[in-house]
Amino acid sequence: MNEGIRGTSYAQAGAAAPLASLRGVSKTYHAGDDEIRALRGIDLDIAAGEFLSIAGPSGSGKTTLLNLIGCIDVVDSGDLFIEGRDIARMRKSGLADFRRERLGFIFQSYHLVPVLTAVENVALPLELLGVPGREARDKARAMLAEVGLSGKEERFPSRMSGGQQQRVAVARALVKRPALVLADEPTANLDSTTGEAILDLMQAMNERHGTTFVFSTHDRMVMERARRLVSLHDGAIMADEVRIS
Repeated sequence: MNEGIRGTSYAQAGAAAPLASLRGVSKTYHAGDDEIRALRGIDLDIAAGEFLSIAGPSGSGKTTLLNLIGCIDVVDSGDLFIEGRDIARMRKSGLADFRRERLGFIFQSYHLVPVLTAVENVALPLELLGVPGREARDKARAMLAEVGLSGKEERFPSRMSGGQQQRVAVARALVKRPALVLADEPTANLDSTTGEAILDLMQAMNERHGTTFVFSTHDRMVMERARRLVSLHDGAIMADEVRIS
């Protein structure tokens, strides 16, 4: 299936093909008469099991890059493959299906459904995939227990702290065992102690299940935790640092 990925350093090195591969990816937005070049010829490989942070100042292109990898937006030019699938040339309906089936998302504002309980929020992605209600809720309860929320399954988001809501969001992202989890500023609305706890949780999930995490952040704490740090400036990669643990 990965034979369609072209020009990757992994393939050249004889290693396993990357989970995601970007080659010459560019994205431009138009605001009135202004043209904003958000990304300029991005080349990037993401291996399965990475704990990677995309960092940079506001306007550097990090959220745009996350949105392209997350199939929320589409590339203007270049190649984007995830699990060997040609994402850059996929139709919107195909992108929606792939996003729902293979990707997980964690947002800074949690994006929980306020009228649903914690277990209902976590079960929702499974139900959208056609998993029967009871089975979906059983899996949701097991995932909530794994993120430390046993006994809080029936609480509504309004009755939970910010850290608890973010744990629900992590559980929701992981319950369908996605190939890749994309986290956009996941600690932005949390105090430093709670943010550390959430990072501990995601790092444990990465190590326990081999789940691939890609963060978009300007939080120094997240950057320091990442095992690989990709730095963007004006839509281009300025540095790509692998940390040896």
